[in-house]
Amino acid sequence: MTIGYFAPLPPGRSGVAEYAAALLERLPSARANRDGDVNLYQLGNNQIHRDIYRHAIARPGVVLLHDAVLQHFFLGSLNEAEYVGEFVFNYGEWSRDLGKDLWRNRARSGADAPYFAYPMLRRVAETALAVVVHNPAAAETVLRHAGQRPTPLRVVEIPHLFVPPSEPPAPYEVVRLREALGIRPRTCVFAVFGYLRESKRLMSILRAFAKARHNADVALLIAGEFVSDELRRATEPLLDAPGVIRVPYLPERDFWLHAAATDVCLNLRYPTAAETSGIGVRLMGIGKPVMFTAGDELRSIPETACVAIDSGPAEVAMISRMMLWLAHFPRHAREIGRRAAGHISTHHNPELCAQAFLRVCREAAQTEDPKCA
Repeated sequence: MTIGYFAPLPPGRSGVAEYAAALLERLPSARANRDGDVNLYQLGNNQIHRDIYRHAIARPGVVLLHDAVLQHFFLGSLNEAEYVGEFVFNYGEWSRDLGKDLWRNRARSGADAPYFAYPMLRRVAETALAVVVHNPAAAETVLRHAGQRPTPLRVVEIPHLFVPPSEPPAPYEVVRLREALGIRPRTCVFAVFGYLRESKRLMSILRAFAKARHNADVALLIAGEFVSDELRRATEPLLDAPGVIRVPYLPERDFWLHAAATDVCLNLRYPTAAETSGIGVRLMGIGKPVMFTAGDELRSIPETACVAIDSGPAEVAMISRMMLWLAHFPRHAREIGRRAAGHISTHHNPELCAQAFLRVCREAAQTEDPKCA
């Protein structure tokens, strides 16, 4: 059995591309961007998935949803008439006016909850031979919005694989980086990595940090590119505050070096697309405590292996309190990181994840053509 493998790949600057390359290495029967006995498609909200999505509809196969919400993908790839038509296809003629409203107000789609409440998954869920997701919340979202099929949709949860750095940074490199960034040896460094969008709660993090730094020796590293000019302008005054360190997009080697220099990662998501953060998995994998927004996405992670932050009115206060706790009690932070690394090592092993994909693809191929094995 051959697997047609359709996904963005490096040098594309996305977490999905890095994930796709790591998985491809572990699927010897996979052929990048070529049809096989069964095709594996990786889809997300980024426009780099446009041709992959079209091929997934034209020739159904196994679909890996990195985001269980394709709403923003359609907002970026369709015109108004096409978008409204796709919305009606998903939710019925009664929803036409809602679809028009969402299109007209799409500038707010990065932060407004209604855009995440309508994931627009019906077309891909109705055609796919199977859908793979990374967490229970994503599985439930797919099943809830799958539409009608002659046979039940098979949704499989496979953990987001973790591949450690091939050349971990040496301790002296970490010390040098912290010195270059003006970070004292005992300062607790909190960090946000990746593309900076409204749903990553950057404003809340900056406000919480402004409170925490009056009562603890802390620094806040923000590494990545802004997705929207509005968020960049809104955060500019807080980014210039004392203790905030701003760096741009980090290539792979530099990412691991900055990750090693971090004490705690902040990986919040609200509203959520039910995604599993590759950055969060990476930081947990190297033994760093990670703050996540509380939700069903965390159901597979032990409570003692991460820090859950409630969304809502108390968000800023809770982030600030957790910052103070982890800064004042570093041994607690190290213990959370140790448990995180143990969980990732056991459940996110890349070889085991690849074997799970191979099983799903083999079963899908046999369903489509019993002669395939």
